[in-house]
Amino acid sequence: MNWSGLESLLSGVNKYSTAFGRIWLSMVFVFRVLVFVVAAQRVWGDENKDFVCNTRQPGCTNVCYDHIFPISHIRLWALQLIFVTCPSLLVMAHVKFREDKDKKYVALHHGSHLYANPGKKRGGLWWTYLVSLFFKAGFDISFLYILYRIYHGYDLPKLSKCSLDPCPNTVDCFISRPTEKKIFMLFMVTSSALCIFMCICEMVYLIGKRIVKQLKARHENERMVFADQHELTNMAPPRSLYRKTDPTLAESQLRLNEREKTRGIGATTTL
Repeated sequence: MNWSGLESLLSGVNKYSTAFGRIWLSMVFVFRVLVFVVAAQRVWGDENKDFVCNTRQPGCTNVCYDHIFPISHIRLWALQLIFVTCPSLLVMAHVKFREDKDKKYVALHHGSHLYANPGKKRGGLWWTYLVSLFFKAGFDISFLYILYRIYHGYDLPKLSKCSLDPCPNTVDCFISRPTEKKIFMLFMVTSSALCIFMCICEMVYLIGKRIVKQLKARHENERMVFADQHELTNMAPPRSLYRKTDPTLAESQLRLNEREKTRGIGATTTL
């Protein structure tokens, strides 16, 4: 499988992703795709050839191998990587749809744009991005559950018992390098769990940011409504106009004060 083509295709999602999304994509390609291509395929390349049972009964080894390994780990992980990375293409498809729609709008309205930034996560694109996160986390959880149910846990026993037809009796079967394969299996399971955690963190971040934005907008609207309903009245006259007259002042001083007040009022009116 040509994983480089998938990597180049999904690398364009980075510019539409949050910081959590960029970390998730880096983890997928570094800790899962790279390990899968470079090491895991070589480790599991001899699982059928070096599977041995202590019998020479024709067909017994093949039947026991099919019973112990219903599906190859390599093929299961390949399907998991394909299913997990495909939801990111929904975001790219939505952005591409917005860009085409904006081009048609510009052609009809002589340069006026429908979207200031088609890649900004608002409106329908926000929901598409959130749904893609749910799908990515859901696929990872589903494949981890399938792996657990098929192999009865995340372990590879060194010795397996098999008594299926056409085996003459209960035979002992051995797989090659069980410890090494177990280590790689646990590594892939752990990396899948970390990717699920990053998806959950990104969902919490997006939903929390949306809630905070809605609360701020609601608070701003309430403040504007309150301001409209309680318009400020004209400012009260200066307190000096209501200052009590000192009874100890002489009559000439009282007249002088009254003249100053009259001049002050006249100057205010002129201004």
